Amino acid sequence: MPAALTTKQSLRTQLKAARRGLGPVCRAEIDVAVAARVRKTPEWEAAPIVLAYLSVREEVDTRGLVRAAWDAGKAVAAPRVTGPRALAWYRVEPGDVLQMSRMGIEEPPASDARLVEVGELPPTALALVPALAFDEWGYRLGYGGGFYDAFLARFPGVSVGLARRATLVPSLGAFDVLEPHDRAVDLVVSESRTIELRC
Repeated sequence: MPAALTTKQSLRTQLKAARRGLGPVCRAEIDVAVAARVRKTPEWEAAPIVLAYLSVREEVDTRGLVRAAWDAGKAVAAPRVTGPRALAWYRVEPGDVLQMSRMGIEEPPASDARLVEVGELPPTALALVPALAFDEWGYRLGYGGGFYDAFLARFPGVSVGLARRATLVPSLGAFDVLEPHDRAVDLVVSESRTIELRC
């Protein structure tokens, strides 16, 4: 097994343990603070549509931000896995019935009428991006599927990484886990910092 792969697997194991170790009450408190900080950004204010992953297990919660987007009159879209490294995004509305994927993730049903063409979105569109960890350069360590790297490569809007301070590292490059296809996000928001990475 290549050393880089072993390092990445080891780092994922450590980060999952650190995330789990925060406990549900602490995670919930942190996630409220993260959401509040996201809502204070000018990028959130300007966004007509928010593309939001639907958080599961110990991920930074997105449900509050989805509700806040609806309350602010923004459109919201959620992802559906359509193939290897492939996500399709569909608009979701309050009260929609979602479907459970084989990976245990809620997804919107496929609907041509609600399909969002990612490449045609305005530059003010905003996407909430998950990860096991982000670094201070905007790079992320995901779960190994490559879905969000492929998505970010074609997304013309503002990408926001949702992080907790416990899993925000100075540089993933220092761990030698970055690959040529890895894409950085435009902002990283934790409970204590907003890191602006766009030029």
